Amino acid sequence: LLTMAIFNKVLVANRAAVASRVLRACNALGIPCAAVYSDADRDAPWLALAGETVRIGAAPARESYLNQGAILQAARELHCDALHPGYGFLSENAAFARTVEQSGLRFIGPAPKWIEAMGHKTRARTLAAAEGLPVGRGSDVLSGERDAVLRAAEEIGYPILVKPAAGGGGIGMLPARNPEELLAAVERAASMAERGFASREVYLERLVERPR
Repeated sequence: LLTMAIFNKVLVANRAAVASRVLRACNALGIPCAAVYSDADRDAPWLALAGETVRIGAAPARESYLNQGAILQAARELHCDALHPGYGFLSENAAFARTVEQSGLRFIGPAPKWIEAMGHKTRARTLAAAEGLPVGRGSDVLSGERDAVLRAAEEIGYPILVKPAAGGGGIGMLPARNPEELLAAVERAASMAERGFASREVYLERLVERPR
């Protein structure tokens, strides 16, 4: 068993399997940890891995796991000195990471400047291309206009992968093999992205089914 007093107490600002992994790591390192939960997760088994827990809001993510004020208030109430966002939700939100640091907490993750550079997927693609790195075929953020979406897909070539631009963790990534599937996938992915990252921005990439 490792015992490393890296932090006095870490607040894990995520849920389910993501939170479980971070909480187990904290426990293995001997670091006190706390967890937040929404009304939907009040009796979730992973909360037992935390030394302390605090409710941060109602079931919808926008009212709990995306509620920056509630999460920061929880960290203050539990006297945490660090915050781990897991992945998804606020983990790739540069403004949140900066607010965490300005609040006197340590943000366990990339520095805000790197989240700004890489957290938004189409900006990350642009940066990579500017640095001479190979980038697969893709689009800018979609306007939502039907014909523009179809034109972008034709330029890239099917099969297509619809992806949220403002977050990661696989949330909202949907394949499409023809125009009908594409239009449905764009709407569904935008809805999932809004729930998961508070942004409906999505874009397209060529789906590589057998990369190896």
